[in-house]
Amino acid sequence: MIRRKGREIALQVLYQMDITGFDPETALKAYKEHLNLEDERAFSFGEELVKGVYNNREFIDSLIRKYTPSWPFERLNLTDKNILRLAIYEFFFRPDIPPVVSINEAIELAKIYGTDESPSFVNGVLDSIYKNELLKKEKALFK
Repeated sequence: MIRRKGREIALQVLYQMDITGFDPETALKAYKEHLNLEDERAFSFGEELVKGVYNNREFIDSLIRKYTPSWPFERLNLTDKNILRLAIYEFFFRPDIPPVVSINEAIELAKIYGTDESPSFVNGVLDSIYKNELLKKEKALFK
């Protein structure tokens, strides 16, 4: 539950950053000051995710663009975009988190915070990235 709550915090902070233009430190500070934190460990995990997404956003956003060719990036729903960012960050930069867990958690976030179409959209994009980027690399290593 700590990591799920941390992902929720990260999603909310990333969304805030997109809306306000805040940097991660300012957004995290504002979140911490204005919302009740039930678990400091969840906030710490969320903070790690926010900073990781922010520091790798160019790479992450390039993958989102690549795997959503019929959707202009700037027009993607901010919630869906940030859910994708979190999961993609976990795919490539958090080897301690299995990709299937990242996908499942992203779908759960999409069910709670997204539109009716969000869970299937998020699942489709992440599944494509997983199969085409991660599995291909794994197979190449074992040839």
